[in-house]
Amino acid sequence: MRSTIFSVLLFSTVHAQNVSCPLTPSPFPAAAAYSKITTLPDPLIYLDGKTRVTSPAEWYACRQPEILKFLQYYQYGTYPDHSLETVTATRSGNNVAITVAAGGKTAKFNAVVNLPTAGGTATPSTPAPVVIAIGGIDNNAYLRQGVAVVTFDYSSVAADSNSKTGAFWSLYNGRDIGVLTAWAWGFHRVLDALIITAPEIDSKNVGVTGCSRLGKAALAAGLFDTRITLTMPMSSGIQGLGPYRYHALSGQDETLENSKSGAPWWTNSVLGTFVNQAERLPYDAHTIAMALAPRALIIDQGQNDPYVNSKGTSVVVYPAARLIYDWLGVADKIGVAIRTGGHCDMSGYTNVLSFVLKVFKGTATSRDYNNLSPWTAMKEAYPWSSQIPPR
Repeated sequence: MRSTIFSVLLFSTVHAQNVSCPLTPSPFPAAAAYSKITTLPDPLIYLDGKTRVTSPAEWYACRQPEILKFLQYYQYGTYPDHSLETVTATRSGNNVAITVAAGGKTAKFNAVVNLPTAGGTATPSTPAPVVIAIGGIDNNAYLRQGVAVVTFDYSSVAADSNSKTGAFWSLYNGRDIGVLTAWAWGFHRVLDALIITAPEIDSKNVGVTGCSRLGKAALAAGLFDTRITLTMPMSSGIQGLGPYRYHALSGQDETLENSKSGAPWWTNSVLGTFVNQAERLPYDAHTIAMALAPRALIIDQGQNDPYVNSKGTSVVVYPAARLIYDWLGVADKIGVAIRTGGHCDMSGYTNVLSFVLKVFKGTATSRDYNNLSPWTAMKEAYPWSSQIPPR
């Protein structure tokens, strides 16, 4: 993915779509420039605060790129320009050694390939879909269904601290980039390595997953690489799919303030300027979710999770994001899987499995992944729903 370039233009005309995009403010406004919004911000209003998206074509041509730009500026940090990187990889059995070179520097880390044991043989002529996972997954449940599982040590890509150690920082130390973005970069470079070394894996059917802070990273991985077919954030919470607004519906009241205090390195320094004024953010977690469309997103949440705001994700973020997925004609590509249990239960991976198989293999499922039980959608959180234009 190329680095985002911010330029001052009155209009950027997208000739292929015959759509003219309004100006994105440059530089981006500071936190104090935004008014407080207590409900989820209207995703169809551009960052100029006045122009509305009028069609799905305009969403894809103009608004989605704008969202990806400002999410990098306000939350994740600017994703490194992959065109300036060279990725090489070697494989010995199930082990893959990955080397990334950029700017005269070199970074190395490893991944482990687990090929399916049933559900179809993975061969170069019949490659298996894959889920790239960090932090542990129920491997066998997926392998039995013909889905490969590839893992890598996220801490070797970037330490979960402010130490700036690991493969990512070997190349990009000194940049204002969050560790979630560094881990997302790790997912992407693993995919590059699989394309080079693992012809038994279908690089056009790729899922990414992790739980808690690693679920936040999986979300970022899906966001910044369109090769990701399916994004699977598990119990991801604030800075993932937990709402910055409506943060106290369940769990321990996870907020921007306490997450930035506890792990400021997850995201960039600009997000910290919204501490104690999160209602000024020009987006919320629903904006991140819908920016993945038309690609697939499945969200796992535990009803009794003592940490993250599962209810907020389920009744505020998910239904708001689904409105835009539906407007774009891809409502079948988003789902939520609410289960009993708590935080990062391994059962979460089987909880979403039939959705995964539907996306990867077209396998029919009787599970209703739009079922919010035991809760109901909090429609007052997204009052702009009545203003969505016709397709």
